[in-house]
Amino acid sequence: MAIQGLFISFEGIDGAGKSTHIDALARAFEAQGRVVTTTREPGGTLLAEKLRAMILGDAMDAMTEALLVFAARRDHLQQVIEPALARAEVVLCDRFTDATFAYQGSGRGFDLKTLLFLERLVQTQQGPAGDFVRNPDLTVWFDLAPDIAAQRLAGTRVPDKFEAQPAAFFQRVSDGYLQRMQAAPNRFARINADQPRESVWRDVLAAFQRQGWLA
Repeated sequence: MAIQGLFISFEGIDGAGKSTHIDALARAFEAQGRVVTTTREPGGTLLAEKLRAMILGDAMDAMTEALLVFAARRDHLQQVIEPALARAEVVLCDRFTDATFAYQGSGRGFDLKTLLFLERLVQTQQGPAGDFVRNPDLTVWFDLAPDIAAQRLAGTRVPDKFEAQPAAFFQRVSDGYLQRMQAAPNRFARINADQPRESVWRDVLAAFQRQGWLA
């Protein structure tokens, strides 16, 4: 059977600890002979990184924010994600569209129907069986209570405009992730991030073993 590309996204509120496990997972796939592309959103291309700086640093309303996020995503898909998948690589992406629904939708209170329209508009790709909306093959959600995430972030760096939001904002974001998981339960692996790092990694690895993607 021909090796297929895999698209994996990693989600969670700031401080959930997903970045450490992305690196470990990349090494695990590479140890099995897979080519891995690690990337992030917003970002991943020169254009998308410029938009990221604006999204994280500049004041704007929720619609402007959402439009910039999806503009960055379109360039990211066309320039990085789709070509890597066509080469049968494993794409590990730090955040994707679930983050937009969680942060701009639930967190900022932006209209979810508009986000659904933008998701279809931006992520529609052409495939052998017709057009489809590109979403991850698996989304690993690092679920962590906002107060614990805030304790982890305290004093580690100068917060961006999202990290500086109050706890109530992050509770709404967490609720937004839960709603996305409930809408697509087969796509999500929910990880309890309030554990020692080794235990979290064991749960992450088990999620990929269940899929048959890692030994």
